[in-house]
Amino acid sequence: MSVNIIINDQRINAREGQTVLEAAQEHGIEIPTLCYHKDLSPVGSCRLCIVEVEGWRGEVASCTLAVSEGMVIRTETPALARSRKMILELLLLSYVDSGYTTSSHETEFMRWVNRYKARPSEGFEPQKRYVVNSDPNPFIWIDFNKCILCTRCVRACAEVQGRFVWGVGQRGHNTQIVAGADTAMLEARCESCGACVAYCPTGALDNKMSMPLGKPDRLVTTTCSYCGVGCQFNLNVKDGKIIGVTSNPEAPVNGMRLCVKGRYGYDFVHHPDRLTKPKVRKYLLNGSKRKSGTDRGEFVEVNWDTALDLVARKLLEVKKESGSDAVGLLTSAKCTNEENYLMQKFARQVIGTHNIDHCARL
Repeated sequence: MSVNIIINDQRINAREGQTVLEAAQEHGIEIPTLCYHKDLSPVGSCRLCIVEVEGWRGEVASCTLAVSEGMVIRTETPALARSRKMILELLLLSYVDSGYTTSSHETEFMRWVNRYKARPSEGFEPQKRYVVNSDPNPFIWIDFNKCILCTRCVRACAEVQGRFVWGVGQRGHNTQIVAGADTAMLEARCESCGACVAYCPTGALDNKMSMPLGKPDRLVTTTCSYCGVGCQFNLNVKDGKIIGVTSNPEAPVNGMRLCVKGRYGYDFVHHPDRLTKPKVRKYLLNGSKRKSGTDRGEFVEVNWDTALDLVARKLLEVKKESGSDAVGLLTSAKCTNEENYLMQKFARQVIGTHNIDHCARL
């Protein structure tokens, strides 16, 4: 059932049960938000999404306001701009940026601060209240001096990942986000998926592995190779090297969601122990026989043509002597999906066997 409303003089057919914010976003009308995210349940706590409704007293949070027939709504007026500026300036009273960031773009919070030209009270200098990088979690960087208590991390952990690690502790001015019963994240059953980082609008939660590497030059969208789900994400690339992974909200399979391997298991790409040239046993090059026992001779580097010729010759010998099913192939999650696809085609159509497996199959 449709509901007829007017937003900024634009007639809109909204769906019954929609909020004003959802109806506005669906029709390309932007309303500032901080505590709201489309993946999470609305709480209406930051009040940045306030709107004016004709015939109503005061300003109302649009993220929790259901549409009703005949509503006339204004999303941007001088009075709303003043209210939003005041809200942001109140948040800035306890916001301290120590300069730690991995993002090349301004955060959601700073976007609205700059948009409404919000500034802390003149002469007031907010003080740090929390230790930076206070949690031993190997993947998640914590700086609660940037926290504005939007609780998006709490809701993401509970509603997206289902781990219930984050919560709200203390009261009044001492209110803060805590893990478990105010303990370390891993002790509170955190599985380091990074959902809280992805949904944080201020940078209070960030990716620890990327922190010392600066800001990326570009983002490259790719598909995770660790399993067959098909999650997509953005590789953060700097000087030709991957320095981090961030969620791609447009990913059709997973949206903002990623597991710990998808978000933080990328460091193998540039690992110093990774082989960059093929190696073969030395005895295969000079035509001698394999040594007996466990000593099979040393590995030596060769070019790709030499290595592939050796592999092809040996596979052909085994196939002729013992049949196709004497050959088995194991592929890797460290390869691309396309490479793994070609390997199974090679096994089945060239070798003639179904003996192929994957190190990370589900």
